[in-house]
Amino acid sequence: FDDGKYQRIELPKTPTDPLRFRDQKRYGDRLKEAQARTGETDAIVVAHGTIGGFAAVVAAFEFGFMGGSMGSVVGERFVRGVQTALEQKVPYVCITATGGARMQESLLSLMQMAKTTAMIAKLGEAKLPFISVLADPTMGGVSASFAFMGDVVIAEPKALIGFAGPRVIEQTVREKLPEGFQRAEFLLAKGAIDMIVDRRQLRDEIAQLLALLLRQPADAIT
Repeated sequence: FDDGKYQRIELPKTPTDPLRFRDQKRYGDRLKEAQARTGETDAIVVAHGTIGGFAAVVAAFEFGFMGGSMGSVVGERFVRGVQTALEQKVPYVCITATGGARMQESLLSLMQMAKTTAMIAKLGEAKLPFISVLADPTMGGVSASFAFMGDVVIAEPKALIGFAGPRVIEQTVREKLPEGFQRAEFLLAKGAIDMIVDRRQLRDEIAQLLALLLRQPADAIT
C-alpha cells in the first residue's frame, strides 16, 4: 500500500472446531497457539487502501498461522474481501502463502475452493481486475482453486507452487522430477504464470498493472 497506509476490513468471525478434530493435539489448541504466535485470529488478513494511487482491496495469507491453511473462516474472509471490492468497484489483489486446505476442517475446508472460485468469477463479471501474487509456498487447495484465476498471476522468485509436493509426486509416479520442478522459474518457462517479481518491487509492478487493467495512463500512477 502507498506509504504503508491501509485500513483493515473488520472480519469478526473466528474459527471454531465443529468436528472436534484431534491428532497429536486438539484443533482448538492449535488455533490458540497460532493466534498467540501470530497475533492474528486466522490465516488471512484483508484490508483496503491505495496502490500507486489506485484504490484496491488486498487479501494476504499468513503462513505462520497453521501453514496459511484455508479453512471455513479463511474462505469466508476471502469472500468478504471480494464483496468489498465489488461494492467499492475496485480491483482485488490476493497474496498467497499456504500449504492448502486445512485438513482439520475436512469437507468444510474443501468447499472453500468452490466458494472462493465462484466469487472471483463475480469479479470477472463486474470487469474488475484480480491480481494473484503467489508467495513461497502456494500449494494444495489454494493453488487448485482461485490462485491461478488472476487476470495477471505473479510469483515471487523461487516460490514453490503446485498441488501435491514434489516428494509425494515422485513417490506416486516413481520417476525423478526435473530440476526446479514446481518452482516459479519452471512455471514461468511453461507458461503457467505471467511474471516473477521480487517482493521489493511488488508495489510498483502492481501499480503499473492496475493502470493497465483499469485503462489508465501511466502518469496516473502516484
